Amino acid sequence: MEVAFDRPGPALGYESTVTAKSIVFYVLRRIVAMAVLLLIVSFGVFSLMHLAPGDTVQVLLGTRPASPQLVASLRAQYHLNDPFFVQYLHWLADAVHLDFGRSIKLNEPVLTALGERMPITLFYGVYAFIISTVVGVSLGVLAAVKKRSVFDRGAVAGAVLGVSAPTYAVGLVLLYAFALQLGWFPVIGPGSGFADRFWHLTLPAITLATTGTALTMKMTRAALIDALDQDAVFFARARGVSGRRILFVYGLRNALMPIITAAGIVLTVMFTGAVLTEVTFALPGVGTLLIDSISSKDIPMVQGTTLLVAVLVVAVNLIIDLLYLVVDPRVRITGSLQ
Repeated sequence: MEVAFDRPGPALGYESTVTAKSIVFYVLRRIVAMAVLLLIVSFGVFSLMHLAPGDTVQVLLGTRPASPQLVASLRAQYHLNDPFFVQYLHWLADAVHLDFGRSIKLNEPVLTALGERMPITLFYGVYAFIISTVVGVSLGVLAAVKKRSVFDRGAVAGAVLGVSAPTYAVGLVLLYAFALQLGWFPVIGPGSGFADRFWHLTLPAITLATTGTALTMKMTRAALIDALDQDAVFFARARGVSGRRILFVYGLRNALMPIITAAGIVLTVMFTGAVLTEVTFALPGVGTLLIDSISSKDIPMVQGTTLLVAVLVVAVNLIIDLLYLVVDPRVRITGSLQ
């Protein structure tokens, strides 16, 4: 069975024929590659317990008094009497079932603690992603259309500043200007209810979106300029095709690949940038939980949080790879993406 894809841009004239079998093979190949990567990451995460200074049992005990019964219980629970790789296999089997043990500091299951903190991080993370995508793509399109103008040069300079500015510095400036001086936004706290949380998390979302907006703008501008410089665009203009159609059909449609790539990078940056953002704004999210867990040597919590972030990053990369097949049918798949 063959499925034919025709590129919507009429002037470009790209055509690609791919088999359903090759698509399935490509998808399975990417899933297997991501699974292997996660397996490697999980081994590194598990090794944290054994790389930590001191005895493993003492690390798991934390500040609790050591008694022979408790020590024996921890050794049995974490299979510490077994060889290293056997311990890893036991831990991996539990992790697959979302069982990362109990937090040493909070004395509750790791998954429960993550579930309590995750809504805040997801809320302002999605908020920041929407800001960076909408603003970044819009500025990138305007900069490309007004190439070499004052606006274009200003947008490029602003993008360089946005990429270079440290997250915590941006957060402190926004806090001082809009929370302390103007009083438009709360200084700390995540808020309760959708409207109140939206208001409380606006400054953290803008802080987190600064780097993503700059990156999206730069990649959109570069991709759109390249698409509009194609010979097909000049022929379309010569035939009297409207500027709006040229921009959206011949330009943006053929610049989607770099824009989607930028979106994937932005999501990854947001996962890592959430730590500094939450510390700056004192938000009780996953990033703050990770910092507190590292400070208190809460190894099970560090393991669970780190592995969760790794799964999210790998999932985003897999989705981006699959989106390439949807937005760019010019790509010919012959067992691998070419």
